[in-house]
This record gives sequence, structure tokens and C-alpha cells, in this order.
Amino acid sequence: MKICVFGASGKELDQEYFDAAEELGRLLGEGGHTLVFGAGDSGLMGSCARGAAAAGAEIIGIAPRFFDEPGVLYPHCSHLVLTETMRERKALMEDEGEAFIVLPGGIGTLEEFFEVLTLRQLGRLDKPIVLLNTRGYFDLLRALLEKGAAEGFLGESCLALCVLCPDPASALAAACAPREASPERTLADYGR
Repeated sequence: MKICVFGASGKELDQEYFDAAEELGRLLGEGGHTLVFGAGDSGLMGSCARGAAAAGAEIIGIAPRFFDEPGVLYPHCSHLVLTETMRERKALMEDEGEAFIVLPGGIGTLEEFFEVLTLRQLGRLDKPIVLLNTRGYFDLLRALLEKGAAEGFLGESCLALCVLCPDPASALAAACAPREASPERTLADYGR
């Protein structure tokens, strides 16, 4: 299975985040999965890629051409695809991935998460979305979504479109779990 992983590129993070990202990559490789990611060499992206590489995984990196500078891109991708824009990069990652695991991250990671969640809510994407909740990083995000649902800003059904998992093994299991196809939806179902 091709699993797309979104995550931080920052370097100044607690070691526990790096360890979880690397473990996820290793588990992906040991399970015979392919890593699809933003091709970054640093941060959680780089840690996940190193774990995947150590376990012999195929690694597909997708990055905008302006990232192609020394020290920015992970140098051991099985396949590296360079795009012209960030938007094109995101679209290719969404197309290539058969499931999404979101690691802790900043604005870019959150934007990638919300895009796939929105596409899933609109019925334009039918792929699992999993949040790897290392150190409870996504607890407040989940609380925000629950508050939005409670106050009518989003449908209760939106809360079921992504899964929060405490560790890499459960995140990978959730991403790969057999599931029923989502029911057909229309724009009227979203009404907000």
C-alpha cells in the first residue's frame, strides 16, 4: 500500500517526535508499504524516510522544484518527483497515497491535513486519514473539531472521517484496516 505521510520539517523538536516518525517509517517498510512524502530531509519527514529506508521500503518523494537545494531534499528517494508549485505537489501526494498518516507539524502539515479532510467530507476522496497523536499533539485539534460539530459549524459525521492514534503501530493499522466504502453524498448533505 502507498501511504502518504505529512509531517513537520522543523529540527528543534522533542526527540520523542523524531523517534515516533522513524518508527512509523520502519513499520511501513517492514509491512511492505511504500512511503509517499514531501521529500524533506529534515524534521519528522526526514526521520520517517530514514526509518522506511532502513527497512527497505520504496520511497516516493514529491517536492516543488524550488526545494531542490543542498540539504533540503531527502537524498535516498527511490523516486523523486519535482513539481512547479506547492499546489501541484499536494495534488500528486493526494493522488499517489492510498491512505494518509499525519504526523505533528506546523502550518503546512495542518493545511495538508485539512485539505484531505475537506476532500473526504465532500466525497472527492475516499482514503483513510489518521493522525499520529504523539505526546497528545492533536488533542486540541480534536477538541476544536468537536466544538465545531457541537456548535453546528461542521457535521457530526465529519468527526468520523479521521482517526486519532497514540502510537505508530496503531496509526499504521488504522491506515491499512479494511473498511466499508463511504456512502454517496451530495452537497446538500453538508449544508454548512
